[in-house]
Amino acid sequence: MLPASPNDVAVPQWFTRLAAELDAADARAMALVSRLAPEQLNWKADARSWSVGQCLEHLCLSNEVYVSPMMEALANAPKGVADEITPGWFGRWFIRSYIDPATQKKRARAPRKATPASSRLDHSIAKRFIASNDAMRAVMARAREIDVNHVRFRNPYVPVIRFTIGTGLLIVARHNHRHLGQAERVTQLPQFPSGR
Repeated sequence: MLPASPNDVAVPQWFTRLAAELDAADARAMALVSRLAPEQLNWKADARSWSVGQCLEHLCLSNEVYVSPMMEALANAPKGVADEITPGWFGRWFIRSYIDPATQKKRARAPRKATPASSRLDHSIAKRFIASNDAMRAVMARAREIDVNHVRFRNPYVPVIRFTIGTGLLIVARHNHRHLGQAERVTQLPQFPSGR
């Protein structure tokens, strides 16, 4: 759960919505991982595919990489209010084309910083994922009283690109949804190993 603001001002709509999305992502990850044996968590359909564990590790790495530049941008941000997130044209295009599973049209290789290791993962990956979402909740708590549509941070993957804090938060939430869906689909493959 997200901490309350010291002044307890009105909560922006984006904050309530994204907090609920992070909570739902945490619940999905725990429900998925809790029912898998270690060999199922690490099973891959082929050498180019990711296991359930690798999907979660990718999300952890992605979330963790975003936290520092976002917090740095928020450190000296002037107070302001934005009830809703309104990405610019590039942010909308990027989310629609590469991130949102409902509209994604382009496939891209995961950046090196967010490529999961090929080593075996254990059930603690779900707790690490939740911790990465908790770090995003801390960003959200800090951003609650600033205009998330005007404060920009340096993209950790492509430093010449600067997204607004709001766009970054949307990217994280939609990216979680995308790869949790990918992990769930792994378990539905006909060749997925049977239970514990």
